[in-house]
Formats: sequence, structure tokens, C-alpha cells
Amino acid sequence: RSRYGLSMVATMAMTPPAQPVGDLLRAWRERRRLSQLALALDADVSARHLSFLETGRARPSRDMLLRLMERLDVPLRERNRLLLAAGYAPAFPERRLDDPALQPARQAVERVLAAHKPYPAHAVDRYWTLVATNDVAWPLLEGVDPGLLEPPINVLRLSLHPEGLAPRIANLGQWRAHILHRVRQQVESSGDPALEALLTELAGYPAPGDEGTETPLRDLYETGVVVPLRLCSTWGMLALFSTVTIFGTPVDVTLSELAIEAFFPADPATAETLRRIAEDTTVRREPYRRRRPNPGA
Repeated sequence: RSRYGLSMVATMAMTPPAQPVGDLLRAWRERRRLSQLALALDADVSARHLSFLETGRARPSRDMLLRLMERLDVPLRERNRLLLAAGYAPAFPERRLDDPALQPARQAVERVLAAHKPYPAHAVDRYWTLVATNDVAWPLLEGVDPGLLEPPINVLRLSLHPEGLAPRIANLGQWRAHILHRVRQQVESSGDPALEALLTELAGYPAPGDEGTETPLRDLYETGVVVPLRLCSTWGMLALFSTVTIFGTPVDVTLSELAIEAFFPADPATAETLRRIAEDTTVRREPYRRRRPNPGA
């Protein structure tokens, strides 16, 4: 069964941010590389009024603020922060994943993970902390330091840490560059300091060989249309690629930050091997059985 644990998403303090709402608005507009005129046209507001909002000469209405944040594609958690900064109540609830109100979504995640067998899949929060997984993934974690399997489990740390999967990844340089690029995009999109700290940590792990630089992004795709994960295992070499699925129309902060990463075989041999692993009842399924996260904690 999939196991649900605590999300590592920090609980938002219910106090207004130190920055004025105008400064926050301007920061998000600049992060999206939009001029005041471009945003004003998109949001159907005058550029002069938008300028007044950003400089603090005018106070945005709640509806205006929500409209601007929608156009700027601000994450739901940050929309709540901007509303607080403007003196309004948050618009989007943040529930625990085991909250009864999220049961349909939780069941949907369970069904997706179960249906993906015999291939591995897991659900993660915005910081890539493991929330749930199917049991095909656990046998692939052989040899990983037990400390990395102590909840909360960060799947990117598990992948790149020198005591995690990194020594068994045949194309570590390529996979490392892919992950760092992925997280860097998240940092640029969200401005989240916790994600930036995670990026710094991951980039600090040893690079393959004696080079300390990343593989250029243009070189990642020279061998195909996706970046594969080539993992050495007791069953032989496994070649995998992944896709990420998110909820399409979330109105809850927790759901908006939840993603399902599903791995697929990149060749027929890997497909057959994963099928055998899934059918082998002697394979140990939960390397952290005694450290299982408690969803009610």
C-alpha cells in the first residue's frame, strides 16, 4: 500500500509579511519578466493604477489583487501571503493531506500510484519530500544509507547524495544536471528560499569525475528525447524516464503543491525486469518499515 506521511511544506504564519503588498506585487511582476504596461493590459487595469499599487500610493481591492495574482500565476501559498500583506484574509485553505476534505484527492493519488505498477511512482510536495509511493520503488533503494530513509524523505537528496543512489547511477553527470536544472527552474518561478537552499545543497554534492561544473543543458538531450535515469541494480541495468502529474484546478494550498512522479521503462529489458521485481514476493518492499511516517502526527 502507499504510505502517507507529513508534508515538509512549512505552515504559513498568519501574520502579514514584512514587505508592503506593492513591493511583493512588483517582485512577482519582475520575476515573470513583465512590464507594468504588459501586466496592466492583461489584467484590464490602467498602467497608472498599477504603478500606484506597486508604489503604495493606492491600496488594491481584494478582487483586484486576486486578478493580478492570477495573471502572474502566483502560487496559491504566495497568493495568501499577498492577501495578508494587503490586510485581507487568505483565500485558499491549507489542509493536511489526511484531512477528510481531501479524501477524494488522496484516493485519486492512491489509485494513480497503484495503477502504475509494475513501474515505480511516488507523490511529493513542493520541496520533493516523499508523501506517498507504490511498493515497486523500495526494492530499487538497496544499499542506500538508512539515514536517508528516515522520514521526511527527500527524493532528490536520495538521488544525488553520495550515500544514496548516486554511486549506482551510471549517467550521474547527466542525471545530476537534469535535476539541478529542474530545481533551478522552480526557484526562478517561485522565489522560494527553501527551494533555493535545497538547490544549494544538491549542487554541493560531489560531481562525477574531477569536474565541478554541470553538464550544459544543450548536451542533456543529445542521446534522445528525454533524460534517462540509468540505475545499476542486482537485477542488471535499469533505464528509466519520468513524467510529472499535478492537479489541474486545485483550490487548496496542499493540493496545489502535490505532484506525482511516475517512472517508465526506457527499453524492453527494463520493462521485463520491473515486472519480475513487482511479482517477486520475496523482495523486501519497505526498507524503512520501522520508520514509517505517521499521517496523524
